[in-house]
Amino acid sequence: MKTFVISDLHGRFDLLEAALAAIHRAASSGSVVFTGDYVDRGPESRQIVERLMRGPDLNGWSWTCLKGNHEAMMVGGLRGQASMEPWLANGGLETRASYPGGVPEAHLDWLAALPLLHRDRHRIYVHAGVDDTLPISTQPESTLLWMRTDRDYIHPEGYVVHGHMPIPDGPLILAGRADLDTLAVRTGRLVIGVFDDAIPGPPVDLMTVQGPPLRS
Repeated sequence: MKTFVISDLHGRFDLLEAALAAIHRAASSGSVVFTGDYVDRGPESRQIVERLMRGPDLNGWSWTCLKGNHEAMMVGGLRGQASMEPWLANGGLETRASYPGGVPEAHLDWLAALPLLHRDRHRIYVHAGVDDTLPISTQPESTLLWMRTDRDYIHPEGYVVHGHMPIPDGPLILAGRADLDTLAVRTGRLVIGVFDDAIPGPPVDLMTVQGPPLRS
């Protein structure tokens, strides 16, 4: 079985649809892990949330949706748990525009409840990264959602798969981690990491879907 990983969609529903179509052409069953940042900056955050909430349409597939820092900012701002300004200044205006009738509580409930990480036999999937000096069970939420680093690291509990730090000509595949964020919201280029569930380490393949660049 294979696991397909999609990062940082940021309101590009067109790229989500293209990615799912490419994955279903490549395999008849498997797992898909989404590493967060579904909302903000792009034009169709609501459509992405609705699609992910619905889950897989085909038998033989499982989906895992993780929380990104943009989901955390959105929920915090709209529920009065944090200032609205950081969210609105980082793409929240586009998200609000995609919800002309307001954000339903069911969507906020779903976003708030998203897990911060997912593990399988060989890998750790997370939005931003992990502290390689700490056990996975004690990772701070701020690290999982916001960490940025240029260095490689190897966590003893598994290979780390993440997004969050955009690399337009990426992805960045290193010995201990893979950053799959290719700034798809702007470039229109989304790269899907393909991992063999029986083999540890980096992706065994990369699949690219291309849409139009987003013009400001």
